[in-house]
Amino acid sequence: MRKLVYYVAATIDGFIAGPDGADPTGPGGFWQIPEDYLRHLVSEYPETLPQAARTALSVTAEGTHFDTVLEGRLSYEIGLRVGVTDAFPHLRHLVFSRTLSESPDPAVEVVSGDPVAKVRELKREAGKDIWLIGGGELAGALYPEIDQLIVKLAPLTIGTGIPLFGRRAEFDPRNWQLTDHVVLGSGAAYLTYTRTPTE
Repeated sequence: MRKLVYYVAATIDGFIAGPDGADPTGPGGFWQIPEDYLRHLVSEYPETLPQAARTALSVTAEGTHFDTVLEGRLSYEIGLRVGVTDAFPHLRHLVFSRTLSESPDPAVEVVSGDPVAKVRELKREAGKDIWLIGGGELAGALYPEIDQLIVKLAPLTIGTGIPLFGRRAEFDPRNWQLTDHVVLGSGAAYLTYTRTPTE
């Protein structure tokens, strides 16, 4: 069965974005991506680069981890504000929203129903794993379905912002096993946690 993987950048203090929800690595963002972090991303997770970055970096690798990407409306709208209707045309792209009446792009599927039910359906399909890009509210809604966390840890703190699982996540302690880690010279780290089988 396919796994739901929350593959996301976060600060040491557990935030995936500042209070305004803007892309922390975008223009004017608070995290300037280190070169070794980008090199590792390109070599290990090329499918997670947006198409504009893939083009700029001449990345053509299909990638081995994911063939589907899920995101919430607020995350999706970051791209829409700059005219990008599908940042990941090389992946099946689903956006979860109860307010978008139709998709701005024919290749992007808008899901208005229960995200948990949809993810369970996706898990039963054949293919590579499913990448949950965010945001925090969708991650909080899908918390019980997440099989693996890959945290791209930024070596910085911001004090406040949007937490890993959003501001409305319920209290529900879970145990995770550290199954892989790569610590880079810049201080950034890729930490892979797999949900313990007793869950």
